[in-house]
Amino acid sequence: MIQPVGVVPPPEVLESVMAELAEVRRELESQEAWVFGRPLHGPEASTVVRLRGDEVIATDGPWAESKEHVGGVIIVEVEDLDAALEIAARYARVTGLPMEVRPFQGEA
Repeated sequence: MIQPVGVVPPPEVLESVMAELAEVRRELESQEAWVFGRPLHGPEASTVVRLRGDEVIATDGPWAESKEHVGGVIIVEVEDLDAALEIAARYARVTGLPMEVRPFQGEA
């Protein structure tokens, strides 16, 4: 789920969106497709850990200037990309936000 930085919908809009997202989740759970999903804090809450020579350095975020950030992660188990894209479309319709769809690497 890709979100604009700093933009938070007003409570009356957010409540409606969250109620619709809860319904989508319940449907995915009943289909046994839901695996995991959680919102993420904004990029200002990030810490980047990197190796410089032999030293590990942790730097407070955000690590990149951007107008958007990954605002949440939703993991589903479905038969193919088409099924995943249908679910992403439902989330995009409810939130109005772009959804990036990626498969896991390797075998499950």
